[in-house]
Amino acid sequence: MADKADELAGTQRAAILLMSLGEQDAANVLKQLDAREVQRLGIAMAELKEVSRQQMSTVLDTFIGVVDGKANIASGSQDYVRRVLTQAVGKQKTDMLLDRIGNGQAGQGIEQLKWMEAKAVAQIIAAEHPQIGAIVLSHLEPEQAAAILPLLTEEMRTDVLMRIASLSEVPQSALTELDQLVEKQANAAPPATVRRVGGARTVANILNAMERDQSGAELGRIEKADGQMHQQIKDLLFVFDNLMDIDDRGIQALLREVGSDALAIALRGAEPEVQDKILRNMSKRAAEILKDDMEVRGPVKLAEVEAAQKEIVAVAQRLAEEGTISLGGKGGGDFV
Repeated sequence: MADKADELAGTQRAAILLMSLGEQDAANVLKQLDAREVQRLGIAMAELKEVSRQQMSTVLDTFIGVVDGKANIASGSQDYVRRVLTQAVGKQKTDMLLDRIGNGQAGQGIEQLKWMEAKAVAQIIAAEHPQIGAIVLSHLEPEQAAAILPLLTEEMRTDVLMRIASLSEVPQSALTELDQLVEKQANAAPPATVRRVGGARTVANILNAMERDQSGAELGRIEKADGQMHQQIKDLLFVFDNLMDIDDRGIQALLREVGSDALAIALRGAEPEVQDKILRNMSKRAAEILKDDMEVRGPVKLAEVEAAQKEIVAVAQRLAEEGTISLGGKGGGDFV
């Protein structure tokens, strides 16, 4: 990074300003920006190295006229950036953004599609081979991919989803060709490396973001074409932490069907928010007993935790199929 503050780009100056704020204040600023601006600032913050006092002083004078900060604010900046971005745009988008930064993807080529309207992206990939559509949708956020998918033909939708589930590694040269397609200009071929994309998890995320009747129809067509792939995707459509998406009445119905032993084990590996949701939907006495049970059990093997969580997820899926609860998401509706 340049030694003189006036040689810094505007995005770098903005990144330094955000890094000098507290996490909550920085997150509040990012919430006011659009997705493109958040990505640019996130990349700039993640790439900050040493920041001199002179640079910081000049930046703060420019923005607020006050000199107040420490040198080397970027020390440990990756953790700071992750926390700030998570507060601003959520964990999923933060993970995807930082993963792209780590892979050297700074918004070029295929990445530009994430800022385009769903109809425009659909028009681009509709005329291409379904494999191209699969790679493109794998790089987009599930919500955007879910908006694009219904704009494709029924045949292509199923083909694309199945290809995404089968993806594992894609030659960098193929991604370069796609970059050229999007940018309509030649790019120098990068080293022949591969990048992990797609998979059943990506399809599950896309289907979870769709309306329930649409996702159910797509899943049914995949089942007819490939039963094994269908099961892999179905197993990933709802995981234990998705209990957060169930309303309180649904959680209470679920708890009536779940054994206390399985619940105590499953919650050992759950996010704090999920634990809190479960506990506050129990009676005070039952919650205290459950917490005591969790404390006296001691260490629990990860395999046992995963098995208990899978058991509870299976109960939740059964209750949803029976119409007793709604698993949440865009397709969830009110009970009557």
